[in-house]
Amino acid sequence: MVLTRKFKFQKLRLIQYFLIACCALLPWNATAVNQGNLTDKILTRQFGRDLVESLLVKSLMEITQGNTKQAMKTVNELIHTAPNFKLAYLIRGDLLTSQGRALETFGDSVADGKSISSAEIEGLREEARTRIDHYFSEDKDRQIPNLLVQMDASQQHLIVVDTVKTRLFLYKKTESGLQYVADYYVTIGKNGVDKKTEGDKRTPLGIYFANKKLTTPLADFYGEAAYPLNYPNELDRHQSRTGSGIWLHGTPTDTYSRPPRASDGCIVLSNPDLKALAPVLQIGNTPVIISDKLEWIDSTKSDLQNIEKQALLKSIENWRTDWVSQDTNEYLSHYSKKFFYSDGNLQKWADYKRGIQVSKPKVSIKIEDISMFSSPNAPQQVVVVNFEQDFKGPSLQNKMRKRQYWLNEDNQWKIIYEGAA
Repeated sequence: MVLTRKFKFQKLRLIQYFLIACCALLPWNATAVNQGNLTDKILTRQFGRDLVESLLVKSLMEITQGNTKQAMKTVNELIHTAPNFKLAYLIRGDLLTSQGRALETFGDSVADGKSISSAEIEGLREEARTRIDHYFSEDKDRQIPNLLVQMDASQQHLIVVDTVKTRLFLYKKTESGLQYVADYYVTIGKNGVDKKTEGDKRTPLGIYFANKKLTTPLADFYGEAAYPLNYPNELDRHQSRTGSGIWLHGTPTDTYSRPPRASDGCIVLSNPDLKALAPVLQIGNTPVIISDKLEWIDSTKSDLQNIEKQALLKSIENWRTDWVSQDTNEYLSHYSKKFFYSDGNLQKWADYKRGIQVSKPKVSIKIEDISMFSSPNAPQQVVVVNFEQDFKGPSLQNKMRKRQYWLNEDNQWKIIYEGAA
């Protein structure tokens, strides 16, 4: 009888440790839900391809139910699936410790004979919370980011990183628009986002393009692979943002994943997740939008995006026809007073163009294979536009990949940057 009461007491303390000492880690009240139905939901609901997250949530739910024996089996299966998952070892350590004494707090154990620092425990706690919050988020496979997007012929996928959720979302191009493919837990900079200077340990916000995998041998710290982003981009340099070496990369051999904020500014994925993304990233020129202000809409409600896209396409075509006509005033009317390029500002650009167009030479200009990506973080709507430009004039014939940044100023699209892509 005494042993039975002691067992029940220990079980109760374990549940209390998890629900209270973990600072409301789980996004539900264990006493206010139908536990059986919720467990069924965990077992049957399939999000993307993340078995690791499914097992993690299942084990934690079993703890809240007091089913510590089954929780231990689930955690062991989790460790078998991801042998270097530190969070799983911490939970198992706590389960083992609870058999001999009452736990006072999350991580109140010794994992594999090594003490874990309070900072490491807090990082693992945040990882658990982040993963659980996302696991139970609604309709994430039916929602798309509220962004103006058009991919060129070489681009079949779009990557969106939500730094608030510390989650990378992968979408593919379809005739009807973006379609959700999968999502992955990521780590961002130790000091958050909005990178401004070299060494500030922040992740940049904006529109970037991932290059192909680095072929230079890298330290184990970078894991499976590394794919550089084009930070600083043209806007970053114009805003005097410094730093370099912002990559999508993996984790060390002994680490499945890192806490939500633990990198020096890079976006870090587990090696299995990075390997899953390899076919998309290895093509190169993969658009990557990084934001802390994403708005999500139902994938069936993208009419407004299409209207904005058509308006911008019309502005681009008007710019092209005014250039062909060699009407310099009309041509320059498409440029913002904030315009800049590699050699200067709008005044210098205008002087250069007036000098060329004074004789109104006959030119032919074709624009093809347009891509467009809007930035959710700019104070005014900004869209990065890339296209193939075929220019033919009396003294020059040139084909190039061009990049422009278009700014929505008082419901009029204006160019704020132009140069080679």
